[in-house]
Amino acid sequence: MKTNKIAVIGGTGKSGNYLVQQLLEKGYPMKLLLRNPENFTLENPLIEIVKGDARDFDSVDRLIKDCCAVINKIGQPVGEKSIFTDAAKNIIKSMNLNGITRYIAITGLNVDTPFDHKNDKVKMATDWMYQNYPKTTKDKQDEYEILVNSNLDWTLVRLPLIIPTSEHFKTEANLTDCTGEKISAADLSEFLVSQISDETYHKQSPFLYNI
Repeated sequence: MKTNKIAVIGGTGKSGNYLVQQLLEKGYPMKLLLRNPENFTLENPLIEIVKGDARDFDSVDRLIKDCCAVINKIGQPVGEKSIFTDAAKNIIKSMNLNGITRYIAITGLNVDTPFDHKNDKVKMATDWMYQNYPKTTKDKQDEYEILVNSNLDWTLVRLPLIIPTSEHFKTEANLTDCTGEKISAADLSEFLVSQISDETYHKQSPFLYNI
């Protein structure tokens, strides 16, 4: 059975609701993984809720089953150990079991790839993250390495500061450097949804920013 259902992790965060709205605008049915479904008030026939946690494989597998792609916008839960590689391993395992290959996720500017020519400002920001948040910063780098070694058609979007606004601005994607300091949540959501069917950034980690 051909499906266009999207599995969404992190759909209730600071910019997650913009992603949900963008998917609805484009007519995509979706499944949302929620720790606390009672806090999610939007009702729509296109939205199916799966209660669970990204660290729990069975929850992730229930979410991903019957979907055609996965979008992961998970944030770091306060006071918990870093979540990014734990979630990525569960997602990759479930996607492989369910025969799904398209995976779209977001991460920070601090992630390095072999193709980078980061400007001094971004290099300084990366160093600052390693000094102040060494565990989550390393975990995000490890997440990138895990994806590189997977057989998925992944895109890991590297982001500056996300501004929670539905305004749109001129946006640029760049594989080597981030020359903008922010990205509108609406522009980010539009880009993520466009990537479901766009192969331009398969197996790549573009920076995305407003200019």
